[in-house]
Amino acid sequence: MYSQIDNNKRNSFLLITFFIAFILFLGWIFGEITQSGYTGVIIAFFIALIMSLGGYFSGDKLALVSAGAKKISEEQNPYVLRMVENLAITAGLPQPQVYIIDDPAPNAFATGRNPKNASIALTTGLIQKLENEELEGVIAHELSHIKNYDIRFMTLVLVLVGIVSLLSHWFIRISFFGDRGKDNKSSVTSILLIAGLILLILSPLVAQLIKLAISRRREFLADASGALLTRYPQGLANALEKISQYEKPLARANGASAHLYIANPFGKSKQFMAKIFNTHPPIQKRIKALRQM
Repeated sequence: MYSQIDNNKRNSFLLITFFIAFILFLGWIFGEITQSGYTGVIIAFFIALIMSLGGYFSGDKLALVSAGAKKISEEQNPYVLRMVENLAITAGLPQPQVYIIDDPAPNAFATGRNPKNASIALTTGLIQKLENEELEGVIAHELSHIKNYDIRFMTLVLVLVGIVSLLSHWFIRISFFGDRGKDNKSSVTSILLIAGLILLILSPLVAQLIKLAISRRREFLADASGALLTRYPQGLANALEKISQYEKPLARANGASAHLYIANPFGKSKQFMAKIFNTHPPIQKRIKALRQM
């Protein structure tokens, strides 16, 4: 587990480095098409830098806002807050902020850049449908994501995929309507323009592949860490079973943040595609692994 934590920290750094290099490459293509020299690289660098820093410090807030999560106080829901507090103390973690998503679909996610700046969001359906030990299992799973630094990596993916998509659209617009340079470089321009078009067309697939960079082992690791925390793997197994039986998707589910949740937020409507592109392992395999502990 400690080895995985170190891997997550290292992968977060490598992910940022890769995205900045990729965005600089887009800027270079832009400069070649518009004959603006290194202006495109400079612009792309500052966009990548600003949005990466923004994602690092504010990506969790974007995820919470997009999910419609609202922070709760002890007066509003002392049952959930005390459960989170007790499990955080057991895990040796600072108590995360707790948010509620008003949705009947049972689901949850954790987000933040480190354990000191972490948040957990639970749906009202999750709280209502699960028994005490089952809800403890889900919260312990999310706390494990926090302790293992999965949250930093997953939050960065959410923001950086958006950067690539934004710049690819910007690149195509400039390519069509901007100055395409001299005639003696028309062949190079045409090749680069075609490359840009291919990038734009494939951007949804690229986004999915980047999400798949989040290893499915992280979910198994969080399940195992959560079971170790509660000393009752059956609780999380039962919770996952109830979550898997709910067919309707979250009202504000979106593809950009789907990888943050404990289970597929689209319900059973996208099970076929989930088998191909889901960042989570099949939920039945997770249940089986927990019940064999």
